[in-house]
Amino acid sequence: MSESLDLVVTSVATRLMGAGAATWAEASQQVLADLVEHFGVDVSFLRRNDHTIRASVLVAEWPVRPGIPDPDPLAVVYFADADPVFALAEFQKEPLVFRPDANTDEYQKTIEEGRQVPQVSMAAVPLLSGDVTTGVLGFVKFGDRDWTGVELNALKAIASLFAQVQARVEAETQLRYLAEHDDLTGLNNRRALLSHLDGRLAEGQPGPVSALFFDLDRLKAINDYLGHTAGDWFIRVLAERLREGADPRALIARLGGDEFVVVPAGPMDGEAAELLAHHLQSTLKERVSIDGEMLTRTVSIGVAVGIPGQDTTSDLLRRADQAVLTAKNSGGNRVTVFTEEMSLKQEFNNDIELHLQSVIENGALLLHYLPEIDMRTGDILAMEALVRWQHPTRGLLSPESFIGVAESINLAGELGRWVMRSACTDFARWRALGIGKDAIMRINVSPVQLVTDGFVESVAGIVDEFGLEHGSVCLEITESVVVQDIETTRVTLNGLKKAGVLVAIDDFGTGYSALSHLKSLPVDTLKIDKSFVRELGSDPGDLAIVRAIIALAEAFGLELVAEGVETDVGALTLLRHGCHRAQGFLLSRPIPTDAMETLLAQGRIPVSFSKG
Repeated sequence: MSESLDLVVTSVATRLMGAGAATWAEASQQVLADLVEHFGVDVSFLRRNDHTIRASVLVAEWPVRPGIPDPDPLAVVYFADADPVFALAEFQKEPLVFRPDANTDEYQKTIEEGRQVPQVSMAAVPLLSGDVTTGVLGFVKFGDRDWTGVELNALKAIASLFAQVQARVEAETQLRYLAEHDDLTGLNNRRALLSHLDGRLAEGQPGPVSALFFDLDRLKAINDYLGHTAGDWFIRVLAERLREGADPRALIARLGGDEFVVVPAGPMDGEAAELLAHHLQSTLKERVSIDGEMLTRTVSIGVAVGIPGQDTTSDLLRRADQAVLTAKNSGGNRVTVFTEEMSLKQEFNNDIELHLQSVIENGALLLHYLPEIDMRTGDILAMEALVRWQHPTRGLLSPESFIGVAESINLAGELGRWVMRSACTDFARWRALGIGKDAIMRINVSPVQLVTDGFVESVAGIVDEFGLEHGSVCLEITESVVVQDIETTRVTLNGLKKAGVLVAIDDFGTGYSALSHLKSLPVDTLKIDKSFVRELGSDPGDLAIVRAIIALAEAFGLELVAEGVETDVGALTLLRHGCHRAQGFLLSRPIPTDAMETLLAQGRIPVSFSKG
């Protein structure tokens, strides 16, 4: 090889040395420009072979043709459709030279149609990676040109350099693809989603930007029934349906598990995004055939909108996540659009979750008591212990504000034990003072406590520790809890009965779900749900339900308590039909411990409606 050709090869090596996936095409174009000038030809091109689709794909060319159509018809040439000369590039191993003659007429015709040049000569040098032809480096001269053996050897060396860089670029591209795509579905992954949204939400970009957060409802049932392979297949099918149902330009990402995010390509407001969510939801509901089973799962979707320059990627995804959690907590199979109220609720729940553990330990919890009286006489028959949290900034919080959070972070048992001990401490003190000896202490129990190992022993131990008589403490469980795990419930309630602890079914009547089990469960009291009591006297339907519950309690020999008595008419209606034990704001609101002590010392609450 001549000294000048050595310098050319060295120059090419230097230019390509730093080329990567982002600069590969530009660096190649610069090299081709230099080679065109050095070899005195008119055109040079670099193409790579995509053997998966049997096609030759243009990487770079020089000179760049003005007015190239989009898409360029020569950007991808399928070997099955190519002229015989071009088709040789699929498996070519040695340099080929084509000069104007009868054997290249078809190729000459193709060039003439594309370039309006009647005759050309060409040198085509393959790019090789082992035994695989990975591309071709070509040089075209308008007219005739003879290539010497020394020149062809130089071109082989240059083609080898291109092949090495191309292999490096493809490896880099593959690594980037793997880094940005989910290996199960081929969709974008979290990293790609975050990068995309960072760009979309940058200052000056068009907006608003919508995000649709998808979460399948109960995919675990498929995994448990058919195995995780079936579950993975189900996820792949749904990923494909998202691809088919969404705009091809939209970014679709799988975050992991059964969670997906769709980001529409163009600006989209919340209303339009909600419509899109409903459309995609209907697409995903279609059945999927797996192992001979026709399966379907519903999907919950959260929709949120971000403004470029104002909202961040984390803002947008957090809102979409809050929206989908709201959808799932509402029963699933629905589309929910983010609202500021959701944000405030989430902020509140986070506050509760972060501080509840320390609150149980540092004394910020306290008890209020809701008296239960005999509406005929005003005598105090019982008091229901209700936990409160004296929050430093949010004031006095009711249990509805934090019991759910306590259950979600496995603090329900600890909180329940605190309530039990605190209520029994107060109760024992009052009885030692000679007050409330005939009253019952009612304490609410969460579903989590009821199925916890050692629960019965813990309750019995506390009752015995404070020397409380059997039958003086009653635990309240909601009707829905009774039938969640009836066998476990039956064992637990029987254990409590042996320990001398009474049991009441709270919120009774909301579903009659416990009716069939009443005869086999050691229950002492039914508490009529307040939703049936508030409108007594004006709603015939409520009266019919209350009368049925009263008859049921009489048939089973159970005590009956009406919750939520707030009107004289309601109280009189209950008395008229035989229910005299009640609690509610008409009689008394929940009161602090010292006020409950005073009330017990008095023994009764004056009532005026009993004579009505």
